[in-house]
Amino acid sequence: MTARHRAAVLGSPIAHSLSPVLHRAAYAELGLGEWTYDRFEIDEAALPGFVAGLGPEWAGLSLTMPLKRAIIPLLDEVSPTARSVEAVNTVVFTEDGRRVGDNTDIPGLVAALRERGVEKAASAAVLGAGATASSALAALAGLCTGEVTAYVRSAERAAEMRRWGERLGVPVRTADWSRAAEAFEAPLVVATTPAGAADALAAAVPDRPGTLFDVLYEPWPTPLAAAWAARGGTVLGGLDLLVHQAVLQVERMTGISPAPLAAMRAAGEAALAAR
Repeated sequence: MTARHRAAVLGSPIAHSLSPVLHRAAYAELGLGEWTYDRFEIDEAALPGFVAGLGPEWAGLSLTMPLKRAIIPLLDEVSPTARSVEAVNTVVFTEDGRRVGDNTDIPGLVAALRERGVEKAASAAVLGAGATASSALAALAGLCTGEVTAYVRSAERAAEMRRWGERLGVPVRTADWSRAAEAFEAPLVVATTPAGAADALAAAVPDRPGTLFDVLYEPWPTPLAAAWAARGGTVLGGLDLLVHQAVLQVERMTGISPAPLAAMRAAGEAALAAR
């Protein structure tokens, strides 16, 4: 049987992805000289043909936007974690050729918070309502002992977040984006908004903030993260999430555990610093 040693990240756009840097650093640290990890610009229309053309040397795929839901009909099995948010960011090809989908964003977010000492939160706030916000809710299902408040820009988004809360077993209250500064009263805030969307909130950071997880990693730090850190709060960024979810991907694809977290983080930091 052909040895499985190829992996890649797919998405559109994809040129900015740090995944190749992280995975290649892991292979180097683990001594996996035969392993390769590439990136491919693939949209939803091209995805079925690309997946169908993969040979037995393929071990796995990482998926980013807009493919995390488009991949699901092409899989033989999907993990309960991925099903819970209807999003697959990881595909592992088994030795018998089956395609198994998983989601490492959710446990990656939990692991990143745990690394910084955040095991539980009495309440939490989520800024935004996109795909990352649903993953944040899924992570908070095991972390937050109380209510989660989602700050959103429309009634449609508010209803969507409440539906996700019901599905994931998380009590979700919604509030209009105009009140987003109130989020900072929570001990844990997860910002899932696009670059620039939360910049104006930096001036509203309180004197003694709790923990902020801002999922952006470029540009970094965001104005919100910088203001938070300046006031002594705990700050996690997008690189923390990216590295922890990539660690889990490497472990699933290679079968080797633990993956080299420190080496992967150092490679990611160096790559960002060089941009």
